[in-house]
Amino acid sequence: MKTIIVPVDFSEQSEYALKVAASLAKKQQSEILVLHMLELNEAIITSSEGFHPEQTVFLLKLAEKRLSEFLDKDYLKGIKLTPVIKHFKVFGEVNEIAEKHNADMIIMGSHGSDGLKEIFVGSNAEKVVRYSEIPVLVVKSELPGFKIDNFVFACNFKSESLSAFQKARDFASKLGAKLHMVYINTPGDDFLSTNDAYEKINKYLEMAGAGQEVTIYNDYSVEKGVLNFSDSISADLIGIPTHGRKGLSHFFMGSIGEDITNHSKVPVITFKI
Repeated sequence: MKTIIVPVDFSEQSEYALKVAASLAKKQQSEILVLHMLELNEAIITSSEGFHPEQTVFLLKLAEKRLSEFLDKDYLKGIKLTPVIKHFKVFGEVNEIAEKHNADMIIMGSHGSDGLKEIFVGSNAEKVVRYSEIPVLVVKSELPGFKIDNFVFACNFKSESLSAFQKARDFASKLGAKLHMVYINTPGDDFLSTNDAYEKINKYLEMAGAGQEVTIYNDYSVEKGVLNFSDSISADLIGIPTHGRKGLSHFFMGSIGEDITNHSKVPVITFKI
């Protein structure tokens, strides 16, 4: 894990993400790219008098000063930091920066863990997830001494999620975490008998070439099952696959991915399918 990107907007949530990144960077000897998106005043961009380079330079210098002050923290001492400021708030640029620097993951904060819809409905976090080709870790609270012992990976055991599973398994291995793979069995048309569920799981693991213990967990909905199972094992992190630009709403069915992220008390990491 050589390079971690942390988008910051100077909020306490982005500092939560930065602290998690610092904790991982110290353990993995990683570099942190601290990314700030400079939102230029629309009047400057669309003015009939044309572009105003002097105002842009002023705002850029102001952002550089503020970012420098934001990064003057004891917990960042000894970590290689590279500040990056972009002029416009285009979230596709985050993926471009990730590709340019061969980054391994993105860590970013979101606003609260009480089901606020703005977290993943047209939010910055969702936009980053949609564009990102690398894992995105979403942090919603301060996590002193961030350490992952128990990592839940929720999967529907369809072949399309194999690449996400491999990434999750590699991530768990790098952090020395125990990977808990879970299949949520729900009532209705998607219900499977125990034999059918294990047949599906075994075929999937055979395709993955993996010997992995899997828990079949029964609940009334997938999101409740993921959250309840995670609570039952005191999970430190929940991993879910995403179709990227199709959004988290295409994980399993409906808005399950968004619900898991909104209601989870622990961080959630997404892996691109």
